[in-house]
Amino acid sequence: MRRSMLFASLVLFAVASIASAADWYNWRGPWQNGVSPETGLPDKWSPEGNNLIWKAPYGSRSTPLVLKGRVYFINYAQDNDNPETIQERVMCLDADTGKLVWQHKFNVWHVDIVTVRLGWTNIAADPKTGNIYAHGTQGMLLCFDKDGKVLWSRSLTEEYGRISGYGGRLCSPIVDEDLVIIGMNNSSWGDFGKGGNRYVAMDKTTGAVVWWSEPAGQPKDSYCSNPIVAEIAGQRQLITGCGDGSVAAMQVRTGKKIWSYRFATSAINTTPVAEGNLVYASHGEESPDNNIKGRIVCLDASQIKDGQPKLVWKKDGVKARWSAPILYEGRVYFADEIAKLYCFDAKTGKQLWKFNYGRNARGSPVWADGKIFVAEVNAKFHILEPQDKKCVRLHEQFFPGTGGIDVEINGTPAIAHGRIFLPTSDEIYCIGKKGAKSAPEPAPRIAPQPIAAGEPAQLRISPAEITIHPGETAKLHLLDYDELGNFVGEAKSAKQGGEWSLPTPPLPPGAKSPPPALEGKITFGEGATSNLAMVTVSKKPSQQGYVMVTDGKRTAKARVRVVPPLPYEQDFSKVPDGAVPAGWVNTQGKFVVKTIKGEKVLTKVNDKASPLVARGNAYIGLPTSKGYSIQADMLGTKVGDALPEMGVVANRYTLQLEGTSQSQKLRLVSWDALPRVDRSVPFKFEPGVWYRLKLTVDIQGGKGIIKGKAWPRDKGEPTDWLVLHDPRPNTEGAPALYGYVRGVSDDEPGTEIYYDNVRISANGK
Repeated sequence: MRRSMLFASLVLFAVASIASAADWYNWRGPWQNGVSPETGLPDKWSPEGNNLIWKAPYGSRSTPLVLKGRVYFINYAQDNDNPETIQERVMCLDADTGKLVWQHKFNVWHVDIVTVRLGWTNIAADPKTGNIYAHGTQGMLLCFDKDGKVLWSRSLTEEYGRISGYGGRLCSPIVDEDLVIIGMNNSSWGDFGKGGNRYVAMDKTTGAVVWWSEPAGQPKDSYCSNPIVAEIAGQRQLITGCGDGSVAAMQVRTGKKIWSYRFATSAINTTPVAEGNLVYASHGEESPDNNIKGRIVCLDASQIKDGQPKLVWKKDGVKARWSAPILYEGRVYFADEIAKLYCFDAKTGKQLWKFNYGRNARGSPVWADGKIFVAEVNAKFHILEPQDKKCVRLHEQFFPGTGGIDVEINGTPAIAHGRIFLPTSDEIYCIGKKGAKSAPEPAPRIAPQPIAAGEPAQLRISPAEITIHPGETAKLHLLDYDELGNFVGEAKSAKQGGEWSLPTPPLPPGAKSPPPALEGKITFGEGATSNLAMVTVSKKPSQQGYVMVTDGKRTAKARVRVVPPLPYEQDFSKVPDGAVPAGWVNTQGKFVVKTIKGEKVLTKVNDKASPLVARGNAYIGLPTSKGYSIQADMLGTKVGDALPEMGVVANRYTLQLEGTSQSQKLRLVSWDALPRVDRSVPFKFEPGVWYRLKLTVDIQGGKGIIKGKAWPRDKGEPTDWLVLHDPRPNTEGAPALYGYVRGVSDDEPGTEIYYDNVRISANGK
């Protein structure tokens, strides 16, 4: 572990001591409560010039960040209505002028999310380094420096099986101390093979996994609650809404679950807020104990019984489904989904007033200078004055659309340096009075205080998850934390810090026997006080497993995935029935090996109608793979008029057979929800017949040449290819198998897909 992380863990430095509190470096502001310290803000303005500092022709659905004189946000780009040019991008503007400083564009792939819902996550900033973190729709977690250079990236989808839904509800990252943390629904491998709502913390400078946590139950839906950090009962807590209808807390530094409180029947999409010991959260779904939609709760997180905080008060019937609350001076403000703003006494829950400011709300309100600034989706921005017993509208600004297309405002304003930064679907506005100055820096929300770590109570292995190739060695460190999650120090000696082992993994659902333990050996660094442990895996082509250390009642575990180098072949003959190939991601629970007519094959699970199970990619290699070809044999069956979709993936392009019994085709595509690039030809494929599919991707002169072909397995390989040209190609990506079963009903399984003889090799070989 880096020394800077040790130091930051021993002494808690408030973020406000590193950057000006006038910056807006968290999507809910410097205090994470929807409040800005700025004063002198206008009561009214106009896009034509009244109190307008600048505007720029870049729309966004999310909340801008303002840090060290720059404005950052995420959106999508398209050139001249050409669908081949649609990409997601992160943008940086000069905060004083609105001029473009830099932009980073990247493609979208492997999701069912359409164009208008791109760029809906919020960017996170590290005020200490000035680095920016963005979560893309396709699952890329990117770390940029202030000048737009990518310092590191993780493909959450291909590496960890991140799951996305059609609606675009995805979580945003948060930076705290030396960690960047993000939540997701995912299904990867091993004990994470079953779909779950999990959180991962990474070293903010390298992207190395520090911890995984699973504080919630089985997710009910995709969700977009973003976490906050608070100090409660001596613990630095990460508090967030979850996919199972609960709000939960984890220790920031270890990921250990502290408490959870389930109060909805579906996912929580709002961000909570906290002050002192009290946590406030809301939803717009049905509550589990009645049929009323919408609930607000106030929880005392210092009083935990049976893993659940004490309920202080609740309000039913307020459908605060999307917008995060404001918490300020003893009052808490919630906006419901039809743009009614409610004001409650924060301690008692007494409703003080409500005010109808619009029709449809997704963005969150912000308090500053005695006013509340809030947008509604339907092209209106409001400046309100909250009073003791009522709310008064000071200004309403309407944005007329052009060409019959309405302007939307789905994001939240950022307020910094005497200015309001407002994104719409078409433009971003900087609003303020000329000559406005930043407010004096206030006291930090979490005051700096020394932490006296207690006795060692928790063990952690760092990194907590690694991916290596056969025969390689990974370095691990053993760390001690106290019961409250404070860092105690590195274990005095990794060799003497406990009993190290390579344990047998747990039995996967449906398997008859557990998978084998990781093949390898554990050695230790030289010297009696060396904290270094090393695991060297065998040259077995692919495997997965765990490194575990036990010290009395304390245990720690690191996940190890061994991915095969090229060339790679898999005929499933050595994979037990009920299991999946080791080292494959997003495969367990969606695919399974079976013996069919004496032959071992991989099959697609076909008894679950949910698209999250019925459809999936089984990722085989690394997301940085490039310059390879993949081929596989596959067979589909028919149910009624339905045939399955089945194919192979290379560089994030899919070659697939699809259609009905009347019409079938061979198709090349990358982003199925919006075919940015798409090519297909008629191809009649029969149920019950084995076909061989082959896909290769070449990048020449910055452009992609994607070629695929399919033919009956017992026939000769054809010479002709289906060719797709991509002017903005995917230059890398994990190889995978693709399947989508059709015709699933409550009583009957759907179409079947069988896979065999997978072969991945370098292009030209």
